[in-house]
Amino acid sequence: MQKRVAAIHDISCFGKCSLTVALPIISAAGIECAGIPTAVLSTHTGGFSGYTFRDLTDDIMPVASHWKKEGLTFDAVYTGYLGSVEQIDLVCEAIDTFGTDDTLLIVDPVMADHGKLYGGFPESFPKEMVRLCAKADIITPNITEAAFMTDMPYMEAPHSEEYIKGLLDGLRKITNGKIVLTGVCYNAGEIGAACLEGEKLEYIFTPLVDAAYHGTGDVFTSTLTCGVLMGKTLPESALIAAKFTAGCIKITKEQYPEMKYGVNFESQIPNLLKLLEII
Repeated sequence: MQKRVAAIHDISCFGKCSLTVALPIISAAGIECAGIPTAVLSTHTGGFSGYTFRDLTDDIMPVASHWKKEGLTFDAVYTGYLGSVEQIDLVCEAIDTFGTDDTLLIVDPVMADHGKLYGGFPESFPKEMVRLCAKADIITPNITEAAFMTDMPYMEAPHSEEYIKGLLDGLRKITNGKIVLTGVCYNAGEIGAACLEGEKLEYIFTPLVDAAYHGTGDVFTSTLTCGVLMGKTLPESALIAAKFTAGCIKITKEQYPEMKYGVNFESQIPNLLKLLEII
């Protein structure tokens, strides 16, 4: 039977992030992807000005309740950018409403990067995000998000093994779920993730592409979600996600340099299907 994911993110109409990344990537893998949009923006907020914003907070629970009434079930719920503490509360309630004991909860705590919170988030926001992470089966924070949620200082790459293990120990205190810590860099020229399942820690690395684009975290976790739902192990799924994301960055760097436009993941979909062993 076809797998089904509920993706709870905003819709940035331009900029290749959030739902406009999750929907096509997950669907390309043959997995049904339903969405609960938390807001609609004309563009994402990174590098654009004058963007429009329509808040959809009041629609989250009516959608969840309708799904419950219709008896709809989901193999996974995948959450991304949530714009307020109220949305965190409502997403927790929504998951309790239509989720089941068999529903996998994958939380990407999108709120910060490069040592700083995204604009509009109060300093208290990471502690509120901890509540959603506590419910999760898998969380995928980057280094900055992990540092904020664990009250550890942010450190630029290259990282020490002691620092990464400290972040993982802190994250383990806030969730019983599996952890994929992204942006781990021990050596110049490669970047990857630390995958922690109970006491088992594995690393995955890919060559570093010297470029940065908005939406790559969404590309990574959307792909990881596909791998996990297709029965691959967490490190296998993380490696597939890292390779696909790196390939998207590489081809985009060759085509245009502006990070705010996101990555050309569309041209790399055939590679995604090969990595997932669909073709």
